[in-house]
Amino acid sequence: MNVQQQFRRLPSIDALLANMPEEVARWGHTQLVEALRQQLDQLREAIAAGISADISSESIRQSALETLAARSRATLIPVFNLTGTVLHTNLGRANLPPEAIEAIGTVAAGASNLEFDLASGKRGDRESHVESLICEITGAEAATAVNNNAAAVLLVLNTLALGRTVPVSRGELVEIGGSFRIPEVMSRSGCSLVEVGATNRTHLDDYRHAIDNTTALLMKVHTSNYEIQGFTASVAEPDLAVLANEHDLPFVIDLGSGNLADFKALGLPDEPTVAQALANGADLVTFSGDKLLGGPQAGIVAGRADLIAAIKRNPLKRALRLDKMTLAALAEVLTLYRDPEQLVRKLPTLRLLTRRASDIQAQAKSLLPDIARALAPKFQVSVEDCLSQIGSGSLPVDTLPSAAIRIAPESGDDSDVRKLAQRLRELPVPVIGRIHKGALWLDLRCLEPEQQTGFADQLADLTL
Repeated sequence: MNVQQQFRRLPSIDALLANMPEEVARWGHTQLVEALRQQLDQLREAIAAGISADISSESIRQSALETLAARSRATLIPVFNLTGTVLHTNLGRANLPPEAIEAIGTVAAGASNLEFDLASGKRGDRESHVESLICEITGAEAATAVNNNAAAVLLVLNTLALGRTVPVSRGELVEIGGSFRIPEVMSRSGCSLVEVGATNRTHLDDYRHAIDNTTALLMKVHTSNYEIQGFTASVAEPDLAVLANEHDLPFVIDLGSGNLADFKALGLPDEPTVAQALANGADLVTFSGDKLLGGPQAGIVAGRADLIAAIKRNPLKRALRLDKMTLAALAEVLTLYRDPEQLVRKLPTLRLLTRRASDIQAQAKSLLPDIARALAPKFQVSVEDCLSQIGSGSLPVDTLPSAAIRIAPESGDDSDVRKLAQRLRELPVPVIGRIHKGALWLDLRCLEPEQQTGFADQLADLTL
């Protein structure tokens, strides 16, 4: 059969659609026609190139439907975080509690009083839904919220230090992720950085000598994503607060991680809280909502009412403000902090961080037979002690005792480990572990007990 004869045998779009009424109803006429036309164009190219191809109507219809299914598949999906990093930036950071998830659905489904005062019947402030909660928990006079902590820092500096200078210790000029650095954020805010001290040692006199008539404020950045050890010195927050007050300057602390709980009391590595920073004399504290606070992505500024009022008047505030769904989720998470006795149980971030190693070890042992059976005979599987990380730049040198399933290839070939990691990522709910020293480690700290059955059941879909 020559090329022209093969072309003539190709069915028309109308002929194909005539036998696809249900598919038209599901996908719509426009999408379906486009997919069918794409398949026909590919077949014409194959025929012209002399490549053998199935030109039956059924084959064309099936290929078009597969294309539509692939095109409509969500790209943002749940995964099992078995990396050992609880607040994993690439995997979405904090898991939200059911109360926050329900609140998102409720306000997303229809109209809400986002900026409407029900008592007066007049326009309201969208931040009224979270501001009083933030103040209640932290002791701040006022608060405002934007889309992340970098935005919070930018907004504070753009409001209070535009065209002026801000001294910051060289040891605090951190990179906050994604190659964004504090000096760059400061530059974009319109102020000028004045570096003081040395990388490892900064003294109060370093700040004092940097203050002149161009100084807008004093700023301290919590180095939450790294730690300098050895011959070090830094200035205590109360001392900086006194110096700032002497020169009638605002004192700002970028706390970053956003901790609101007493970590030491929970058996976790000690981490400063927002309330402590304010008690130490900070006029403003900036912090994240989706790190140790355990909420949605947000940046919060809390502190003096007059400074917060000025920040709210900044035109940039509108560009950086939170949407109704984030505000609803943040409000519910903050509400949980009113009940400290139940906080660890209800807030996923704290629940995962405080899981006992013995409980994780028992979970690993119960899962071991299922995993070994799914991976036999190509892999050796064992339960091993390991160390989890808090993540997202929080407490970088502190780790948490945990347990993992260690999977090593019988062949000893690293490529087998990488192939297995890929197969796990292709499961209905992808499994993300970490490769270390020729083995794949699945740290179970973030596998909640109610997720265990779903994780184990889908191993039947694993192809090696």
